Amino acid sequence: MPEKCRVSVCGFDPMLVKGYVKTGYRALWFYLPDELWADYPVKPGDKIQGKLLAVYNPKEEKTHEPNEDFEWLASKETGYAVLIPAETIVKYKLTEFHFVELSLDTWVSVDKGLVEIYPGETKQRKWWPDGKMKLSYFIPYAE
Repeated sequence: MPEKCRVSVCGFDPMLVKGYVKTGYRALWFYLPDELWADYPVKPGDKIQGKLLAVYNPKEEKTHEPNEDFEWLASKETGYAVLIPAETIVKYKLTEFHFVELSLDTWVSVDKGLVEIYPGETKQRKWWPDGKMKLSYFIPYAE
C-alpha cells in the first residue's frame, strides 16, 4: 500500500525551467515525507514509483486529475529529493509554485531491488492543507 502525500513542487524560476527542460537538466523536484525517507532510505540513483493523482495551481485550483503512473528518479545528491521529469513539467505546465498530490507505491532501490512502500497499509502524513495552497505571489509557466 502507498504513502499518499500532497507536496509543494520545488525548483527554479519558470524561465529557467523552460531552458532546463529543453536541455534535459533537472528543473523541478519534490521532497519525500520525512517519515517515509527514514523508513525507506532512498539513495541517489534509486527510483520512486507511484501515481500522480492531482495538480494544483498557485490559485489553489485543481487543474489536473491524471491518476497516471510514474517512475521518477531520486536526485544525484540525495534520495530525499525526487526529480520531476521534463515531459511531466511540460504536460502539466508545472512551476515551483504548484502543488502535486501523489501516491508513492514502490521504491526501486539500486541495492535492494523493488520494495513495496508500507505493504498492507496506507499512510498520509505530509499533506499540504486546503486553504494554504493559494499563493499571493507566483510567476506563471513560461511556454
